[in-house]
Amino acid sequence: MAFRDRLARWVPPAVSQRFNLSQYPQFVSDFYSQFGYAGSLYPLGLNQSALSWSKTEEISATLPNYVTALRRSPPAFAAQLVRASVLSMARFTFRSRPNTSTPRRQFGTNDLLPLEKPFTNMSTGELISRMEWSAGLAGNAYVVRQPNLGASDTDSPYLLRVLRPDWTAIMYGSNRNPSDPKFAADSEILGYAYRNGGFSSQNPNDLEVFLPDVVAHWSPLPDPMSPGLGMSWITPALRDIQADQSALEYKLSFFTNGATPNLVIKGLPATTTAQFKEFVDAIEKTHAGSTNAFKSLYLTAGADATVIGSNLQELDLSSITSHGETRVSYLSRVPAVILGIAAGLKGSSLNAGNYGEARRNFADSWVYPTMASLCSALSVLINIPGGAELWFDTADIPLLREDALDAANIEKVKEETIVAYVQAGFKPDSVIAAVRGQDISQLVHDDRFTSVQLQMLANALKPPTSPNGSPNGGTSNGESQNGSAAKEPTAPAAPAKES
Repeated sequence: MAFRDRLARWVPPAVSQRFNLSQYPQFVSDFYSQFGYAGSLYPLGLNQSALSWSKTEEISATLPNYVTALRRSPPAFAAQLVRASVLSMARFTFRSRPNTSTPRRQFGTNDLLPLEKPFTNMSTGELISRMEWSAGLAGNAYVVRQPNLGASDTDSPYLLRVLRPDWTAIMYGSNRNPSDPKFAADSEILGYAYRNGGFSSQNPNDLEVFLPDVVAHWSPLPDPMSPGLGMSWITPALRDIQADQSALEYKLSFFTNGATPNLVIKGLPATTTAQFKEFVDAIEKTHAGSTNAFKSLYLTAGADATVIGSNLQELDLSSITSHGETRVSYLSRVPAVILGIAAGLKGSSLNAGNYGEARRNFADSWVYPTMASLCSALSVLINIPGGAELWFDTADIPLLREDALDAANIEKVKEETIVAYVQAGFKPDSVIAAVRGQDISQLVHDDRFTSVQLQMLANALKPPTSPNGSPNGGTSNGESQNGSAAKEPTAPAAPAKES
C-alpha cells in the first residue's frame, strides 16, 4: 500500500465535539499535532501561528489576523508590496559552479520550464511574488510539484502550486527520540501534510501527504525556537502596526467629532432628564461629525463649554506616526527613501548619493541573499544539470539598473587583469576561468611565452664559443670562422725619410 494511504490511516479520524474559541488551540494540538505508527508518535510541525489565539485586543499571531493587520497599516502593506514587487522581476537561470571549467557562467535549458510556466496563466513573477507574500506574512512558503497530465510537447511536464502556509504541516521522524522527533539530534523530515481548509475537526476534506522531494519549503527568516519553520518579519513589528492603527483611529475619531477635541458642557438650563436629553441631542445633531466642523457653538446663560484632551497639533501626531513608520521600514529591510515614508522624503535623504547608498544597501543586504535562498529552496523541484546550480538573473530588475555602471567598471578591471595575466605567460583559457571564478589556483602557465626577464641567465654569463669549444669565435688551428688564417699583429710601419 502506498505511503500516502498508510499515513491516512494513522491520522486520527474527525471527532465531533463542541468547544468555544479559547479551547480551539488545545483541541487542535491534542488531535492534529501528532500521529502514531508502530508504537511511536510522529508530530506534525504545524505553524505556531495556527495554534495561537489572543483574548486581548492585540493582533494575534495567525495568518488571517496578520493579513488584516497588514491591510489596515499602509506603511507595513507598502513595505511588503515593495519586497514582493522587487523580487517578482527576477528570472531563473542556471549557473556553473565556481570549481568548474566555466565558473559562474549563466545558461538556460528546458529544465527551467516548470519555473517559467509554473501553472495555468501563472508567470515566474507571480510565483515569486506569491512565495514572498506567504513567507513575509507566515514566515514559510510551500510549493508542491504535481505532474501536468495534459501537457503538450512545449508545455512544462510539471505544475507548481503555492500552498497556503497555515494549512500545511511538516512531519518529523527520529530513531533516537521517536516520541519527540522535532527537536531530536537525528530529526529528519518525513513529508508534508496539507489539508484544504485547515486542520479543523469539522473540515470534511481529506488530508494530503507529499514526500519531501516534491515540496519546496522556503523560510527566509528562520525561527530559532522552532526548527524547520520560519518567522514573519511582521512579528517584531506588531506593536508598531498596532500604534499606527490606533493613530489612524484617533484621527478618524477626531474628524468624526467635528474636527474638534472633546468638550465638556456644563450649566445647561435643564430641570428634568427629558430637557437635558433634548439639549444634548440638539448639540450632537448640529456640532458632531466632520460635516459640522468649525461651526460656532451657542450656549444659553449659565452654560459653559470646556475643552478637554489634546488636538492633533498638541499631540504631534505626525511625529508619532513617523517614528512608527521608520521602525516598520528597517524591520522590513526596505529603506525609508525607497518606501516613500515621511522620514525618507525630507532633508538629505533624497540626495542622489544617499538614495544610491540606500538602494545598494537594500540590494546587497536583502535582495541578493533572499533570491539566493529562494533558488536553493526551489532546486528540489527541477532537474539541475551537473556542475551547475539554480540561480537568478537581475538584468530586468529596475531597482538594480543603476548598478550597470558599476558592473561595467568591474568588467573593465577584469579585462585589465586578464591582459596582465596573458602577458605574464599564462594560458588564456585558464586566465579567463581564474578571473571569472575568482580563483587564481586555476592559472596554468605556458612555458613557450616565458618573459625574457624570467629566463635562466646561466648561458648569458658564459663567453661566446665556437662549435668546437674555442673561445672568442676562433678555431684550433688559428683560422677564423670564415676559414682564413688568422694574422699576427705587426708593428706599425716607420715613416719615410726625406731625401
